[in-house]
Amino acid sequence: MLVMDPIELSLFSSQMDAICEEMGATLRRTAFSPNIKDRLDFSCAIFNAQGELCAQAAHIPVHLGSMAYAMQGIVNCVNWQDGDMLVVNDPYLGGTHLPDVTLISPVFTGGILVSFVANRAHHADIGAQSPGSMPISSSLEQEGLVIPPTLLIKAGELDEAVFSQLTQIKQNTVEGKGDFAAQTSANGVGVARLAELIQSITVIQYQSALDELNNYAHRLAQAALQIIPDGDYEFSDMLDDDGMGNNDIKIVVSIKVCRQKINVDFNGTAAQVKGNINCPLSVAAAAVFYVFRCLMPVHTPACAGSFRAISLSAPKGCLLNAQRPAAVAAGNVETSMRIVDVVIGALSQAVPELMPAASQGTMNNLAMGARLKNSVWDYYETIGGGMGASQCAPGLSAVQSHMTNTLNTPIEVLEMAYPVSVSRYEINRGSGGKGYHSGGDGIIREFTFSQAAHVSLITERRKHAPWGVNGGEAGLKGENVLNGKALPGKISLVLKKGDRLIIKTPGGGGWGRYNR
Repeated sequence: MLVMDPIELSLFSSQMDAICEEMGATLRRTAFSPNIKDRLDFSCAIFNAQGELCAQAAHIPVHLGSMAYAMQGIVNCVNWQDGDMLVVNDPYLGGTHLPDVTLISPVFTGGILVSFVANRAHHADIGAQSPGSMPISSSLEQEGLVIPPTLLIKAGELDEAVFSQLTQIKQNTVEGKGDFAAQTSANGVGVARLAELIQSITVIQYQSALDELNNYAHRLAQAALQIIPDGDYEFSDMLDDDGMGNNDIKIVVSIKVCRQKINVDFNGTAAQVKGNINCPLSVAAAAVFYVFRCLMPVHTPACAGSFRAISLSAPKGCLLNAQRPAAVAAGNVETSMRIVDVVIGALSQAVPELMPAASQGTMNNLAMGARLKNSVWDYYETIGGGMGASQCAPGLSAVQSHMTNTLNTPIEVLEMAYPVSVSRYEINRGSGGKGYHSGGDGIIREFTFSQAAHVSLITERRKHAPWGVNGGEAGLKGENVLNGKALPGKISLVLKKGDRLIIKTPGGGGWGRYNR
């Protein structure tokens, strides 16, 4: 094996990251929908020929962690040719939920398959039964078009039948075609840049560099995780409900640490439910990987070597390892957040000085749109809230946390594109839990509708507040209010012209006793 010196390895790692960043910039600048170009609800990454993660941009944790967990199964089921591009969104075959559509392209050099590039982007319309494609669903088929691993481009030639199927389900086919074109362009840039890099250093040197990068990441991860004492740590928390009558849905974690090996077991977690808060194991893996990645140094390469010491398991048919055809639209966005909470809660027993209180614990999903004669539109956004406080500092206010880092949609963009106005957008003062360090405050976002619209809300922490630690108080629960009347956390309804919808997001928990 050829050996790189530390400077060469650092440069190689930076080059790989830069390719992912350029892919993301291409996707953002060429996309049509506000969900991709303004909210940045997308992710880009590079994998080796076996489907192991090699590099990723600092995009969305739930996208990237799930791809890292499930990619090997996808790439090994295809007889790849140069110029191919595969599309998939099936949550049970490597996806997360149906709106997240992934495009995967092989990278060949001298006729040899050496790597893959991939991007995943959220499509606000994927053909679901309600606008925004985040319905209050009870089966996968109600959530939109299910795309198994399918070649969209074969040896450089677009499969028109597949492309037509992807775009014709959309109410706005122009926007849909634009977003898919942006995704294919992003992969095209990734393939070209990675091929240039490999050719400049040879295939053998590239594969050797990947091995070294993974080994280096593994050493950094081991050094960081050895601070966790050997032992067994348990924690549990509850999701509010599934929107279908099931309440107080328990998630249980047991973390066993032994000689720098970590096993995360979700035995005892509730069985999968009728509503759509179920998730495939790949989403659970993404949340687990995220928490442990936060304990590693910033310069730890984002590759498979970072997670070699971590294994996880969940019983088949439970909430976190759901089986087809369970609905999963909210598992990716809401359940993933609660998995983070329980893993942090367990680790707070082992390394309390490193673990924060619970953050808002929800993405406050708002999907809306219309199917009127003169107005057809789809929109989706997530809304930030308060972060949990830590031993070091108060929690941040009015931010996205943990499993998503998307931006908000600028009010000007929202009002220009859709028949909705934002009449209030401010910090939800006093919603953070008090403590020696207080939790961050949530957000108040108020919408006024200038025409009738169908709205779906999928929100959490409306019944169970984000907990504090070490004597810190819980953050305030969130609220959903329509024309002055409280709404459930998960609901689908039709609003009239002039209706006012207020979403108050939760604050983060406090850290330490409040003694001022």
